[in-house]
Parts: sequence; structure tokens; C-alpha cells
Amino acid sequence: MPHSLPPRRSSRRARPRAGAVALVGLSLAVSLTACSDDSGGGGDGPTNGASGSDPRGQSLSWKSCQAPDQAQGTGDKPSPLPGGTRWQCATMRAPLDWKDPKGASIDLALIRAKAKDQGKRIGSLVFNFGGPGGSGVATLPAFGDTYETLRDRYDLVSFDPRGVGRSAPGEKNSRAVLPHVSTTDAARDMDLLRQVLGDKKLNYFGISYGTELGGVYAHLFPKKVGRAVFDAVVDPTENSEQGSLGQAKGFQLALDNFADDCVKQGEDCTIGNSRDAIEKRVAKLLKDLDTKPLPGLGERRLTQSAGTGGIAQALYSKDYWPYLREGLQQAYDGDGRVLMALSDAMNGRNEDGSYSNITAANVAINCADDKERYSMADVEKKLPEFREAAPLFGDFLAWSLVSCTDWAVRGAASHPDVSAPGAPPILVVGNTGDPAPPYEGAARMAKQLGKGVGVEITYKGQGHGSYDSGDACVRKAVDGYLLNGTVPKAGTVCG
Repeated sequence: MPHSLPPRRSSRRARPRAGAVALVGLSLAVSLTACSDDSGGGGDGPTNGASGSDPRGQSLSWKSCQAPDQAQGTGDKPSPLPGGTRWQCATMRAPLDWKDPKGASIDLALIRAKAKDQGKRIGSLVFNFGGPGGSGVATLPAFGDTYETLRDRYDLVSFDPRGVGRSAPGEKNSRAVLPHVSTTDAARDMDLLRQVLGDKKLNYFGISYGTELGGVYAHLFPKKVGRAVFDAVVDPTENSEQGSLGQAKGFQLALDNFADDCVKQGEDCTIGNSRDAIEKRVAKLLKDLDTKPLPGLGERRLTQSAGTGGIAQALYSKDYWPYLREGLQQAYDGDGRVLMALSDAMNGRNEDGSYSNITAANVAINCADDKERYSMADVEKKLPEFREAAPLFGDFLAWSLVSCTDWAVRGAASHPDVSAPGAPPILVVGNTGDPAPPYEGAARMAKQLGKGVGVEITYKGQGHGSYDSGDACVRKAVDGYLLNGTVPKAGTVCG
């Protein structure tokens, strides 16, 4: 049975490091910067030391950030921002079980960069970059330059959600933590974070799965929503089967767009002279890898699952497309190193050979959220539909449906409730070329949030997300809303 790559939901992907292909054995693995509290907070499981106390009354001790641990992805500590502002880290105590808020507690890892103009500061802007399973503590500083304009009036803040990175990853105490890693639990953590930060409203920027988390927060706390932006939007109306099928279609669309772009390069496109030729050649490569893996990095070999994962990783961003062209050509020549490096990035493999906990956390959170449980026979019945939707990715995403089979914790619901009557406008940004999640989710999210709440705008582009594309129209709409409160006209089209 194939491995379930990529995850059913997805997160912000790091850009390839300049020159990485040439300098590190053709490896595209990116060392994401991250940090941790000097006190070593964010342990493996719950503690009872704070039992009986109200977590809302705690104060955070912000300290300089250290290098990330294995669960966060390893690497160097984050570099200062333009102007010399340094990243700060802290640990927030949260209830393990929100039904017993004064019982056992867990530690959540936080990071922030203070606003440039404290006199015009609006408050904090909290980020979640998706996954589920992505470390916000690692990702925010890696993309700090992307959001530098927003730091004019906000402290930029992110966190490792419970079960992720350094926030109670559950590697040694899974039995205690697994029942409490749902998106609803994380949304309640965000409201605690809002209070501990001293903000009357939660100003929020959610990307990919982060839009689902933001939608759940808005449903639970509509009166506490400040200015919020959802980018690369999850479809909240879909169950896990529908979501996986939609993602399969999204990756197929991204592959089509990649192939079309390659053909436009003329002689520089050495992997085929038409979309059909390129995709047939890719399909043959993956079929051959099933029985004849290629030499990869070190002693490892590029298998079919690794090759598929590497291709999927590259389709998250148009910035990766040149590397995908090179990786495919080298694979046709018998060298699987570039595709394996891309696959390593997809799976959270660290440069020292260890793995972050992004995949484990992804499964745990998905299984806590998703009610459906599928059998092998169920998947066999659904394979034809998945294969028709996406010949290259259909099998992998269909088999991802058994990830929660026989899981120790019951799932919460078929899909999240994001209705938020009474909430202020939430900006919902969809990218027509987004592979995961597909563009159609933006309109459905806007509708589910409710009339007068969801304000949809469209970016006609490629890759995962819109704001980080640099498109001036998207930036103007998002920055104008977050910095000045100017709500763009619903239906605005950029790109």
C-alpha cells in the first residue's frame, strides 16, 4: 500500500535556499530557523504543577530565542530582523483538558517580534501557517521579511500548537495528550493567548489549515475576533474523503500548470515538448521507481513514494518549478538526489537524518478532528474516482484516508463549524492555482462564515497562498485591512 503523501491538509512550505542544489549534494532541504524558551519549557506531556490556578492570570517571560529542537526541525536560531529587532520566545501554560481548565496543564511554545512603532501599535497579530503540524515558532522567523510591513503596527506572534514542535508533542505521553489535540482545543488556546498577550481582540493571519483554525476560533468567539485574514483557504464543508479528493484535483491542476510553464521555456524545457508528453514521462518514471529505485542521497534510494512526495513538494510554489525540472531530468538520467531532497522537505527530515514531528502531529490532529474512519475496502472502491481526478496523486491521497483507521481517539465531526454570526469582516483570499487546498474552498469558507463576515478576494496565480506571492494588488488589500481597517470590496480580483 502506498504511503499517504502529501498530508490531507497542508502547511506553508519553505523556499529553496539559494544555491542549495549546487552546494549541498543537490539537496534542497531548507534549515528553518526556530527558537525555544531558555527555561526548556514545552515538554513531552502534561504536568500538574499549576493545578488549581487560572491560566489567564499568568505573565509571559520573553527571552532570547535558541536554536530549534528536533521536533521543530533543527537549524540555527533566528537572525535579527531589519533594523536589528530580535526575536523573543516564551512559554504559555494552557489546560490539558479545556473541560477542566484548572487541572493538569501543558506548555505551549511562543515567538514574537515587537512592532516597529509602539506608539501606533494596534496589538498582536497571531499567525498559524498550517499543517496541521507546522511549527509556528520555526516558520514565522523564516518568513519574517514577508510580513515586515505588518510589523509597522503589530507585534508579530506565532506558536507551536498543542502536539506540535515543542508544545506537548506527546512523544513520550501520547495516551494523555492525544485526546486533546483537536482544532477546537487549539482555538481555545488562541483565545487564552489573546488574553495573556493583553489584547481585547484576536488579530489573526491564518494560512492553509490555519484558515480552518481561524474559522473555528471565529465560531467559538465571534465577539473576540479583531482583524483577520484567511489565505490558501480550507473548504470547511468537506469531510475527509471530499477534502482528499479535492486536494488530488488541486495537485493535478498544479502539475498541469507546471508542465505548461515548462513548455513555454522552449529549449530550456528538456523534460518534454507538451503537457501530455511531460506528464506521461513523469508517470512512467514513478511506475519504474516502484520496482527500480534510483540512487538518492547518501545510501538511500529514491522510491516511488519518495518520488511522488518530492514532486508534490515542488508543486507548492512556483519558486520550486526550476528545481522540479532539474530534478526530473536528473531522475531520467538515473540520479534521484534532487527529488529525494524535495521529498525530505515534505516529510520533515532534518539535515542530521532525524525527523521533526510534523507528520506525526498532522495525523494526530486530523484524527482528532475527522469523524470518518475508512477501511481498506472503502479505499479500494474509491480508487477509480481518485485516479481519474489525478492519475499521479490519486492513489496516494486515496490511501491517506486509512490514516485514522483504528485510531485510539474518536474524531470530533465530519467537518468543522465555522459559522460566525456577529463577527467583524474576515478577509478570505483564494488563489486559483493553489494545489492544497484548491481555490474553490475560499468561496465556501466565506459563505459559511456568514453574510457580512466572509469577504472573498481572488488572486489569479500559482502556488500555495497569495500574500507571499508579492502581488501588489493582494498586498494592498491585505495590508490596507490589517493596518488601517479598510475592508476591500468583496469579489476583488488580483493578478
